[in-house]
Amino acid sequence: MTSANHDLGHYCLQAFSQQVPASLAAFYRVNAGQHPNTGVNDMPKQTDWITVGALAEGFAPEAFILPQLADLSGRSLTLHFANGWIIEHRFDSERLHWHAADGHSSGSADYRATSVRPGIYLVDFIKHEAGQAWSVSLVLDTLAQAFTAVLGRLPDQARTQRGLYTLALAGEALTGVEASFLHGSLDHPWQAGACPHAPTTELVGLRNHYRYSPTEEYEHVYLNADYYSWQCLKGVEQGLCDTDRAYYYKIAEQLYLFVWCEKIVPTLGLVMIDLTRHRSDGKIFGYQGGGFDALANFPVSSHCRVLNRTEHAQ
Repeated sequence: MTSANHDLGHYCLQAFSQQVPASLAAFYRVNAGQHPNTGVNDMPKQTDWITVGALAEGFAPEAFILPQLADLSGRSLTLHFANGWIIEHRFDSERLHWHAADGHSSGSADYRATSVRPGIYLVDFIKHEAGQAWSVSLVLDTLAQAFTAVLGRLPDQARTQRGLYTLALAGEALTGVEASFLHGSLDHPWQAGACPHAPTTELVGLRNHYRYSPTEEYEHVYLNADYYSWQCLKGVEQGLCDTDRAYYYKIAEQLYLFVWCEKIVPTLGLVMIDLTRHRSDGKIFGYQGGGFDALANFPVSSHCRVLNRTEHAQ
């Protein structure tokens, strides 16, 4: 509330109090924005959204992130995509090199490799190609000899500056963050049905709690096949909440790939959720600051638990 508005509020309250009983004046009391009986602030307050870079700083201290695995170092895996691509991936201890058989893509990048369940790896890196930065996350399932690749892209400045109401009236997605999903087989030619990873509704109805560090806690409610709601219970985003676009894939029994695209601060989130071991691991990708020239891509891991499940009558 501005100083001028605050002074006006006091003036109106004084004038009002002189003309009505004290009990009624107390009922309408608005100076300081407090309820007359409880003292609780019931006036609207400014909401402080933060950048992905600031979120990374908040998550960092004592974060429960999983260690980088050395399992893939020195190995080479050829990914046979269902769309016909064949791309070799060669892993050093910290660097990943890839080369497409048809020459359409090649390069190298630092990578992070983790696992919430033995034999299934999450490999994450940023690919810079043709002037565009792509988030690439690979779920490498050595048990099924299959993989799922998630390609993510952030909106440019022009797309970000379009208002939500304008987008809604135009019938466009409210978020400019894009995510696409590709599947394939590991080290052998693709055949239909070779990848068991598939969209799922098994998480729908769950209310989950995620503790990422001693200071950062969140709650997720998986609403339906396309959306979920989140709120920060504790941490740098405490009190913030929203409902965003979501994607769910079942990787194995009680193991899920969950991806979300935020609309207010452009953000791509991706985690593997193991409901058996009560652990999640993944990353958050977005712009480092308020500009569009620097990226943030930081790891997030949590101890998680199911709070309850809501089931609606069919």
